[in-house]
Amino acid sequence: MSLPPLVEPVDALSSREQLRTARHQRLAGLGSDGQRRIAAASVGVIGAGGLGAPVVLALSAAGVGTVVVFDDDDVELSNLQRQVIHRLQDVGRPKTDSVVRVAADLSETEVRVVTTRLTHENAAELISGVDLVLDGTDSFESREVVAAACERLAVPLVWGTVQEFAGLVTVFWSAPPVPADAVRLHDLYPPGSEAPACSAVGVFGPLCIQAGSMMASEALKLITGIGRPLLGRIAMIDALAGSVREAPLQASRATASAPPSDAVDEVDHPADGAVVIDVREAEEVARGMLPGARHVPLATLLGSLDSTAAELAGSEVVMVCQVGARARRAAQALRGRGVDAVVLRGGMDGYERRRQPA
Repeated sequence: MSLPPLVEPVDALSSREQLRTARHQRLAGLGSDGQRRIAAASVGVIGAGGLGAPVVLALSAAGVGTVVVFDDDDVELSNLQRQVIHRLQDVGRPKTDSVVRVAADLSETEVRVVTTRLTHENAAELISGVDLVLDGTDSFESREVVAAACERLAVPLVWGTVQEFAGLVTVFWSAPPVPADAVRLHDLYPPGSEAPACSAVGVFGPLCIQAGSMMASEALKLITGIGRPLLGRIAMIDALAGSVREAPLQASRATASAPPSDAVDEVDHPADGAVVIDVREAEEVARGMLPGARHVPLATLLGSLDSTAAELAGSEVVMVCQVGARARRAAQALRGRGVDAVVLRGGMDGYERRRQPA
């Protein structure tokens, strides 16, 4: 199903952009009108890594008016196998530096960078103002934060993920134009989903370029109103087989806006005498934990639920992670075993923010 254009066109392109984008303007269905819509668009890109790097390259080359890139990481040498926007001389520098430099070398695209880490509390405010968002993050916590903000703002979310030799690309939108049906992240993955990081299982470098290119294509289709966006469909890339298949993706009966039946209480800080369990990974807790907290990674806890629940019986338990999603999943599992478990509101990010002076 085609959708109406997302963005109104600018009145005219500069003479240089007119010449630079000539091959776009010769495309049937896109033309001058579509290119002027691209020039008017403001696009949010979450992450300048494996997917974000080719996305920024493609959007800047296409002549998108404004690209807002959200990333707070520095370039590491191991990134360069797949994050094609960075160079050897960028190692140790913020990823956003590469984004600004490369975009400026390609077009008149204005690049704005946001180095604040997105959380459930600030994401909607920080993302507001863009016409659509492309999410290239690699953790479900981050994906849930971004998806929730896009649902609140009713902006389309172009979503992709890669792992090993497989990739997925789709479009989520909580309020698409009639008669399209709303599709959300939680229609594909239940809340609190987890997946191993690419540092643990690896990722095929060229796959990132392929999936990122598809994501950029979806963004341009939405902006200009051409083609058939992946709303209600999911593209499945198999790099080893050299194939791209698709499957329908429909809204589940329980939408993301519906309150979960297994909701758990949240607290701003642990009560005296409470058992505090931090379910983050080792590299995360190395940056700091709550005083007296026990470190039990989520996978370890879920793998020993019965013995852990027996040990915690009768205790008030506070679960902690970075922003709250993993802690909520752990608390739900323990409550199913009769443990009085609650969640630290907003995770460590929220806790640290509440401690800052007003």
